[in-house]
Amino acid sequence: MSSEQDHLKETDTEERFDFKKDSKAAFAAEKGLTEETIHAISEDKDEPEWMLERRLRALKQFQEMPMPTDWPGQPDLSEVDVDEIVPYIRPDVDVRAGVDDWTELPDEIKDTFDKLGIPEAEKNALSGVGAQYESEVVYQNMQERWEEKGVIFCNMDQAVQEHEEIVREHFMTTCVPPSDNKFAALHGAVWSGGSFVYVPEDVTVEMPVQAYFRMNSEGMGQFEHTLIVAEEGSEVHYIEGCSAPKYSAINLHSGGVEVFVGEDAHVQYSTVQNWSKNTYNLNTKRALVEKNGRMEWISGSMGSKATMLYPSSILKGRGASDNHITIAFAGEGQNIDTGAKVYHNAPNTKSTIESKSISKDGGRTNYRGLVHIADGAEGSSTAVECDALMFDNESTSDTMPYMEINESTVDVAHEATVGKIGDEDVFYLQSRGLDDDDAKQMIVSGFIEPITEELPIEYAVELNRLVELEMEGSLG
Repeated sequence: MSSEQDHLKETDTEERFDFKKDSKAAFAAEKGLTEETIHAISEDKDEPEWMLERRLRALKQFQEMPMPTDWPGQPDLSEVDVDEIVPYIRPDVDVRAGVDDWTELPDEIKDTFDKLGIPEAEKNALSGVGAQYESEVVYQNMQERWEEKGVIFCNMDQAVQEHEEIVREHFMTTCVPPSDNKFAALHGAVWSGGSFVYVPEDVTVEMPVQAYFRMNSEGMGQFEHTLIVAEEGSEVHYIEGCSAPKYSAINLHSGGVEVFVGEDAHVQYSTVQNWSKNTYNLNTKRALVEKNGRMEWISGSMGSKATMLYPSSILKGRGASDNHITIAFAGEGQNIDTGAKVYHNAPNTKSTIESKSISKDGGRTNYRGLVHIADGAEGSSTAVECDALMFDNESTSDTMPYMEINESTVDVAHEATVGKIGDEDVFYLQSRGLDDDDAKQMIVSGFIEPITEELPIEYAVELNRLVELEMEGSLG
């Protein structure tokens, strides 16, 4: 094992995530959201006119839409004031499209991603890596063997310039239009950075590609956009990590994800989000799945003050399938509202949703989901399972499933359980030599195992450690 790997394993997980760096910005927009801001961002990126026009249309839609306030039990968004958020910060990196050599990065940025373990992950387990700092991707690399097969993995700003035809066709048109919701419109106006993944027909990318998004500055917003296009018969696994240090001012994360799953293609999208307790995490993620295509979402969400995250899939073609696995953790002062949406719009489509939530010290978790089976989607099936674990009487866990079934020849199942950690379970483990904290951590690890076993081992270990730190109250 290399000395870098030894250091990474010895580095405390809390230290790896909850640290701050002084860094220079080459360009920073003013606080707030105006047409002048949009023009400044687009000009700084040297974007084509059509992208500027889309940004301005999205801004108009954002201004016309009301803030969501009428959802039962939704997180309180009254502190989210876009006029107090800095929407765009470009770090001081010479190469605008990012670099492909860690040694070319400024020391303060390189140190950030060294602590997060990105270089080692790239060496050992990944086909490609992207790293975003503030509003821009600062590092991007793809193994040569995949590039030779026509696989594209680059940042979204580069894709707008170099793969304009594909981006123009897919970017916020049919999958996640700005009209979808207020924060999708905000995202469409000020998006910056993110990943573009294109996999040609019948190509299987055998190792995952990863992107990591880091917010370092106080009071900023991060609005990365991820666009994945998997052509017929292709396969790819995309992994996303997110983190931010704790500040007193509010930070806003409002990312957008669009996935196009071609006929007989398979896409797995895994994300572990560890935001700080001053961050509002409000994302829009959706996949369009063609005939016999398969989409898998694996999501872990923790750390933020409030999260509203509901990845969705539209099953467009016969035999398309979707699988959602989510885990949410809420501690003191946190409201983590997560779930999934699946639209069965074709016959013989299949979906499964498995949700695990943990709440302690008065925190609140909520599963909010929708399954829609359209008229004519005969032979379709769906199964939803929601399990919640609470540590104390002050914590809350809710389940809000919505089922819209417009076809009679379908199979629909829903199961929900809510429970507390039992004294007898803790006592049994203590009798086997564990102390109280270790016993509870072992119970929680077993509770979330169905999620962690779906992740590569490095990420499963990290997710378990993050949950342990949340239980200790150490993060954010």
